[in-house]
Amino acid sequence: MMSKERTQELSELISATREHFAYLGELGVEELEFSTDPTVMSPAQPASKSSRTRTVSTPSPSYPESPNAAADALFGDLAPEAQKLEQSSETFEDIQASIGDCVRCPLSQGRTHIVHTEGNRKARLMFVGEAPGADEDVQARPFVGRAGQLLTKIIEAIGFKREDVVIGNINRCRPPGNRPPTNDEVAMCKPFLLREIAVVQPEVIVVLGNTAMRNLLDTKESIGKLRGKFQDYKGIKVMPTFHPAYLLRDPSKKRETWDDLKKVRDLLDAKP
Repeated sequence: MMSKERTQELSELISATREHFAYLGELGVEELEFSTDPTVMSPAQPASKSSRTRTVSTPSPSYPESPNAAADALFGDLAPEAQKLEQSSETFEDIQASIGDCVRCPLSQGRTHIVHTEGNRKARLMFVGEAPGADEDVQARPFVGRAGQLLTKIIEAIGFKREDVVIGNINRCRPPGNRPPTNDEVAMCKPFLLREIAVVQPEVIVVLGNTAMRNLLDTKESIGKLRGKFQDYKGIKVMPTFHPAYLLRDPSKKRETWDDLKKVRDLLDAKP
């Protein structure tokens, strides 16, 4: 018969083991690895008749390379949640009124008209370009020149009409010679576009060309590297692709642009 002291020792060992497994369970540990050392008997192996004791060992803990990885393993990803874009109570008219007869940057000195964002205020799909060109500056509408006509064809090719979507630019005044807007010029104009995005809350934004992509996504990557891959802007899917004006100069890129827009179409078709 087992001695009283031995019984007490085993009882304490069992209690301690239960507490340890309960602690591991609270940390999310579901499995334990046992030693594969052939000199140590695995718990999955039956004990031989001559065996009087059974020993189980666990491997030494390995420590993650990143100092945050250990905490992530215990408590999940500690990175802050991705910021979501809050619904705005503004209207496009409110935003345009705050823009007024803008003279915030030097582009105002050479423009004919301010070219505001236009289209369906409840659109699922939004297109964002760089800045107005000569035709846009005269007509006070975005994407109405040759590049705009090509964009309209692209929109129709993926099953939408121009009036179904919303179209705008990072900058609303034409830069001289159609050059890219400077950082200072973008800084004056971009906040109004972001306010419009908050009003529309589109499911997908297609950014056309380097300037639009880099400024909306706040990245220095090139359009050639990111095009065709969905990015994120505060919970909104963003598809970078080539600007229609670039496609007019290099028609060989139309196939890649079509591939990018098919991904947008398929994403929207998959949603109710």
